[in-house]
Amino acid sequence: MKRTDYIGWDAYFMGIAMLSAQRSKDSNTQVGACIVNAENKIVSVGYNGMPRGCSDDELPWEREGAFLETKYPFVCHAELNAILNSNVPLTDCTLYVTLFPCNECAKAIIQSGIRRVVYLSNKYAGTDAITASEMLFRMAGVRTELYTAAGHSVTLAL
Repeated sequence: MKRTDYIGWDAYFMGIAMLSAQRSKDSNTQVGACIVNAENKIVSVGYNGMPRGCSDDELPWEREGAFLETKYPFVCHAELNAILNSNVPLTDCTLYVTLFPCNECAKAIIQSGIRRVVYLSNKYAGTDAITASEMLFRMAGVRTELYTAAGHSVTLAL
């Protein structure tokens, strides 16, 4: 008899995004992303971190202070890392991400051809960056969906 209590595709791919987030060295916000094609094959993953070749020991991780003393001008977001890590076209792919994309990532998502974004959290909803993202996604026809666990959910026991 075939097992019936397995997880669905959305839970599987969001689980991969959640696992990827655990690679982030950011002490405040760990974000992971997983890009999947129409055949439910993973084509890329990413997490938020410093650019390749730039020491995450020498660059700051702080959230407050003078601009160049914070992480913001340096960190590459999970979504952008996943897009840049891919070596295949992303047209009509789905992005699973643990945090709703900022406006800068929204532009990269749209330009890459991704058509659907499934997100786990939108803790910055209502901010200008998220409002801009929502506007851009709507204009470009990119569907956004809050991930909802159906049946079994994926949790990480760390």
